[in-house]
Amino acid sequence: MDGSIKQTFKTWEELTRDELYAILQLRTEVFVVEQDCPYQECDGRDQDSVHLMLEKNGLVAYLRVVLPKPGQDPAIGRVVVKRSERMNGYGIDLMKSGIEWCRDHYPNQGIRISAQVYLKRFYEDLGFVGYGEEYLEDGIPHRAMRLEF
Repeated sequence: MDGSIKQTFKTWEELTRDELYAILQLRTEVFVVEQDCPYQECDGRDQDSVHLMLEKNGLVAYLRVVLPKPGQDPAIGRVVVKRSERMNGYGIDLMKSGIEWCRDHYPNQGIRISAQVYLKRFYEDLGFVGYGEEYLEDGIPHRAMRLEF
């Protein structure tokens, strides 16, 4: 990872107001405005998640790991890279760090994601395997995927 990038994992309780604002601003900027998809961005799952932020003069990329309930796998979601910072490898760096965090904290479990179909190959290259039928989530085609350890 680029030395000018700061990587931070934080629980809900550890997030500052400014960090939370930056996270919600980036997620809304990409998922709601850029993808023209009005949906409820604040979904009640952030409180039970660990948040990974990549910063370089501000937040440039983010994901959350939704902590599993008993009998479930952790889930990586809300994977986002600021438009002006794409093609710098931050999405791969972000996902590899998220996968490593899950592997360290949940070594006997896999990871599940709900991937936008156009990013299926990106996730397959990281080891995720699709299962089930494609489905619409907020009007966008998605595919359930899982990574086994």
